Amino acid sequence: MTGLVEPIVSGDVRAAARLMRDLDDRRPGAVEVLKNLFPHTGRAYVVGITGNPGAGKSTVVDALIERYRAMGKRVGVVAVDPTSPFSGGAILGDRIRMQRHATDPGVFIRSLATRGHLGGLSRSTGDVITVLDAMGFDLILVETVGVGQDEIDIISSAHTAVVVTVPGLGDDIQAIKAGILEIADVFCVNKADRDGVDRTVRDLLHMLELRGAQSARKVEIIKTVALSGQGIDELMGAVARHREANSGESGRARAQARAAAQVSELVKDQLIDAAWRAIRARGGLDVTAEAIVARKMDPYQAADEIVAEVLSSG
Repeated sequence: MTGLVEPIVSGDVRAAARLMRDLDDRRPGAVEVLKNLFPHTGRAYVVGITGNPGAGKSTVVDALIERYRAMGKRVGVVAVDPTSPFSGGAILGDRIRMQRHATDPGVFIRSLATRGHLGGLSRSTGDVITVLDAMGFDLILVETVGVGQDEIDIISSAHTAVVVTVPGLGDDIQAIKAGILEIADVFCVNKADRDGVDRTVRDLLHMLELRGAQSARKVEIIKTVALSGQGIDELMGAVARHREANSGESGRARAQARAAAQVSELVKDQLIDAAWRAIRARGGLDVTAEAIVARKMDPYQAADEIVAEVLSSG
């Protein structure tokens, strides 16, 4: 698989797609290729798009692709969709919504399923971003699942986090308590042709005022109607200004925070994988669960033994 490095750096779409699939499936050798790609990264700018379900995140992303391509920028897109906890499948509908860009060689859209990963992203999101960066894409747009108020993982992957909301999703108390709103570098109030848009903007401004000294960042609020393209240029301008404002020491601090978060996530993933290997070696989780139900073992003892096996295996 090491033969994939040069083609990917040269922009080979098939080689990149194959590696992304292997990374998502956790196939042997895929991470080694990723390690060799890392020295070729660091040039792309990553914009995270998150927000409530139905806010129009995919429409915003679609409009951004069009405008960035008009500027001559190559755009990579990572669209994350939820995995069913029952069937294990995912619709991956975001790719369908952006279908009009499918034949554009300057656009690469990759859909990922969460596969049970929380925080709004897939376990493979960071890996796919690395591949797209190595391919030479100028912008990488990452769209999160859109399932609630706790999709904060995007702040550890993106240079700029855009939170998309719409009028009518809740009162001012809802805006204040929503954890997802606290990560915003830019607010995008989409569907701004609806009634209540001014109140939504006021609520967001009120929330920002409550931050006070906790946040010295200037967070812009942009009104858009993504379906018609209204406000998209202004949104791009806000992203550009945030990028410029974080190009110095503050940008370095954020980069270090992203790197620390990535390492932390990789360590957790490796420990989880090791734990599942230990569980399978014990006969599987059902065997352990049966012993717990029969009161032959308590769950704390089971967890301690599994962790001890992981640590002893090195």
